[in-house]
Order: sequence, then C-alpha cells, then structure tokens
Amino acid sequence: MKRRTVLKAVLGSAVLGAGAWQVARERLQEFPAAGFAFGTTISLRVLHDDEAVARTALADAIAAVQAVDRLMSLHRADSQLSLLNRDGELRHPDPRFVKVLRHAQALSAATGGAFDVTVQPLWLAATGQADTDEALRRVDWRRLHVSDSAVRLSAPGMAVTLNGIAQGFGADVALAALRAHGIAHALLDTGEFATLGARDDGQPWTLGIRDPRDPAALAHALQADGRCLATSGDYGTAFRPDFSRHHIVDPRTGQSPQELASVSVLATTGMQADALSTACMVLGAGASLQLAARLPGVDLLGIAKDGTLHRSPGFPSLPSTARG
Repeated sequence: MKRRTVLKAVLGSAVLGAGAWQVARERLQEFPAAGFAFGTTISLRVLHDDEAVARTALADAIAAVQAVDRLMSLHRADSQLSLLNRDGELRHPDPRFVKVLRHAQALSAATGGAFDVTVQPLWLAATGQADTDEALRRVDWRRLHVSDSAVRLSAPGMAVTLNGIAQGFGADVALAALRAHGIAHALLDTGEFATLGARDDGQPWTLGIRDPRDPAALAHALQADGRCLATSGDYGTAFRPDFSRHHIVDPRTGQSPQELASVSVLATTGMQADALSTACMVLGAGASLQLAARLPGVDLLGIAKDGTLHRSPGFPSLPSTARG
C-alpha cells in the first residue's frame, strides 16, 4: 500500500512534570522497534520499566499491523482484498476485513460518495492503465455488499482499494496490542500517527504536519491529545508538476480535487482519521469543516494550494512555551 502520511514526531525540550511523574519516569526506559507493512517501514516507541514486557508488546503490535496488511494489501495475491477483486466475491471474510469495509461504507453514505473504496478502477485510469469514463462506470460504493458471511461486488470490473483506511486501522490494532501488555506510553507511526500517555519528560508527544510544498518544513505543530492523526496530500503521488493531477481522485468525477493541498484529521480512531483525511481532500474546505462539526471527537486542518489554512475550532496548536 502506498504510504500517504508524511507527518513527523518532534521531540522538543520541555519543563519536567510533577514530582510523582519524576519518580516514576526514572524507572522507565525507551524501547524502539520497526517492521515492514503497507509498503513502508512502520515504527513504534514505548516507555516501560520492564524490557521483556516492552519487547513482547512491540513484537505483538508489529505482528498485528502486519496481519492487517496481509488481509488488505493490493500487492499480495493471497490477501482477502485481492481475492475479492479477482473473484468478485469473498466468502467467510475475516471480521477485521468486514469491520474496515463497514466503516468505509458508512463514511461513503455520510459524504455522498466522496469517500469510496471501489475507486480502484480510477487509480488504474490515473496511471494510464484504463479509460476514465469506463472506470467511472465501475465505481459505486452502493454496489459493494458487505455481511459477516460474504463480501460481494455486484458488477464486473469493480475493484476495491483500502489504501485510504487500512493504515489507520493498523494503528488501532497496534494500540490495542500495546494496551493488552499494559503499555501506557507509546508513539506509533504506521503511516498514520497514534500515541499513548506521554514522553519520558512527562510532556505530551509532539507531532508536526509537513508543509505540502516543502518536505523539509513544518506547516503546523501540535501536542498529541490521545486522538489519532492522519494526513492526506496531493504530494503523495503527483502526476503533474503543478499537483493538478495526483493519486487522490473524486470517485464521482474521476478527477483530482483542486482546492486543498493537504488535510490533517484528528479522530478517536486511526481508521476514522485515515478515511476522513481522504474524504476531506475530495470534499474541500467548507464541506469538510461542516462534516467535522457533526462528528464527535473530530477536528481537521486543511491547507489550500495557495497556502490558506482552514482549521476547525478544536484543532490544537503547539503552546508557545513548548516551542523550541
């Protein structure tokens, strides 16, 4: 799967926390780990006072993400996603596969089809492998039927991609694995960001959102507040130098959206943040802010192609005292 998120963790200087945290943190050690999933390197970092527990938790978290990749990768012939696309039907689907598809279908309904996992034929058109008009006739989330017992595509030539949602779900299963081992402090990058607890100095994890036109610069910084953070941008795979044609396409028109250069979404789950960041790129700033206002726990920051920021009221900024 194509890595879309290009956020980066920023470990800035900060004042130490309260005395109780000071005592507790002296027993904590940092343990990093990395693995390969979704076509990229995923990284995890945990703080714990027992190395054996930390190492086991990290291994289980990485294994959980890789299991999602094995289910939902377009690049594995034996994945459930590939089998569905090949045969048009998948019987006895994995419950995780069903969960992701149901969330995708609910978001499709909520956005009038701006998010649609049956968009894969349009990706083939964008890369010159298919005709756009022909591909559009094969895109329609309402013709994807999902149940616990089977998943079915109701028209020939339809195909599903989960590139806009599976990485976020990967963050969710990794967090669950860490929590199962009692991990209270962690930073995860599965292509989307998720955090637990705080850094080793007692301060919140600090995240940066890259400038969509300068990969070496940050457009915004914020302290993690327990929500997951995902970003979609026109720079992920651009087919034209002016970013007018890129890997994100409107499932309803077959064209790349033209207003926003990137959208970053905070949500209570990685799956929700990931899918919403793609949907909001298609919807544009105004409709995206209206959507966020209707969804509990959701905030967003959109950056227009001209650099204008569109920010929901609850999207945090890094406090000036924590900037370094």
